[in-house]
Amino acid sequence: MGSRSLLLVMAILGLFVLPILSTSRLDLMKRKKVSKGFRVELKHVDAGKNMTKFEKLQHAMKRGRHRLQKLNSMAITTGQIETPVHVGNGEFLMSLSIGTPAQSYQAIMDTGSDLIWTQCKPCKQCFDQPTPIFDPTQSSTFSKLPCSSQLCKALSSSTCSGECEYAYSYGDYSSTQGVLASETFSFGDEKVAKIGFGCGEDNEGSGFSQGSGLVGLGRGPLSLVSQLGEPKFSYCLVSIDSSKGSSSLLMGSLAKINDTKEDGSMVTTPLIKNPSQPSFYYLGLQGITVGATRLPIKESTFDLQEDGTGGMIIDSGTTITYLEQSAFDELKSEFISQTQLSVDDSGSTGLDLCFKLPAGADQVQVPKLKFHFEGGDLDLPGENYMIGDSGLGVVCLAMGSSSGMSIFGNVQQQNILVLHDLDKETVSFVPTQCDRV
Repeated sequence: MGSRSLLLVMAILGLFVLPILSTSRLDLMKRKKVSKGFRVELKHVDAGKNMTKFEKLQHAMKRGRHRLQKLNSMAITTGQIETPVHVGNGEFLMSLSIGTPAQSYQAIMDTGSDLIWTQCKPCKQCFDQPTPIFDPTQSSTFSKLPCSSQLCKALSSSTCSGECEYAYSYGDYSSTQGVLASETFSFGDEKVAKIGFGCGEDNEGSGFSQGSGLVGLGRGPLSLVSQLGEPKFSYCLVSIDSSKGSSSLLMGSLAKINDTKEDGSMVTTPLIKNPSQPSFYYLGLQGITVGATRLPIKESTFDLQEDGTGGMIIDSGTTITYLEQSAFDELKSEFISQTQLSVDDSGSTGLDLCFKLPAGADQVQVPKLKFHFEGGDLDLPGENYMIGDSGLGVVCLAMGSSSGMSIFGNVQQQNILVLHDLDKETVSFVPTQCDRV
């Protein structure tokens, strides 16, 4: 057991001890389909820092609250603003190379947006990044995309002066502007030619300084998923404090699961489309059980509304799960009722519900937690929703409340292989030791 963190492990009865493809997208798929699947290493943005698991969670939550606010405001203001604002940021960096000869980068992985971009020379304005800024004049495979290209037409905001110029704004007031270009991208040993990306020459804000750009994995035509023409991708995230192995992003033929698992651990649920936010991956959450008690939540609580609000998305870039306020209130009340610990009301942790640890305690009992998705029930292991810190003397529920949209966050997804199948329009969850993927 670590010097400060408390892991919740053993299980006892009721308790734990701690959109249809467009023609343009189809054309892109035929042109760029990779020869084989590939694996990309993912690294948490706080990996290697001298912080406990609880401290990493608190840092990530500060980033996540702003992301949550922006996700909700995007759903509300869609159709009322001329230039859409994208979510941006994220919690994981993915390794890749750009150009010929290849230049290595670590870019933010974002399942909530589409555009792929990096900073480019000559920079009118560029933020500090951990790797050299990409120089297109040093690559033999770089070319600017014309305004007539399908990818240029897919941009929500673009101008043309002989070449396709883009502008992308994010929720923390960061932005990137430049030209849309085509280049060879390398993912491990796999090289893919003619990937469309933003070559950012005017980039503002500090929201991306932990990486060297961003890779969108959303459902729109500009995303890496759409451009590769691979209908399947999966990721497997190790625990936020893991010192073993790394998280992984799997594309194409490697993004597969054993469909014949007989232990009932695999859960497959349909993806839901939101015309107002076509890039997001929406899930159908129907209810929640704490211990042996099904919470009295109306099934419609998590429904996607006709105006594009509400619903639940799965998001790798948001740290903890956020539930619509009335549902979270029921969850919080039931946890207090079933957990035989005193509530910590100090508010010092930044989490909505914490309990005081008994002096000298090396384990605690907490209720089991189950999410009822359309198509199956997902049992979460204790460490995916309860995080303790013996130094602070607390154990906390790693979830929070939201007004409107709900989000299934990455702490709840750790050590679960999450497969997106865009042909079948499903997401599958398979409990997996992610450091062994």
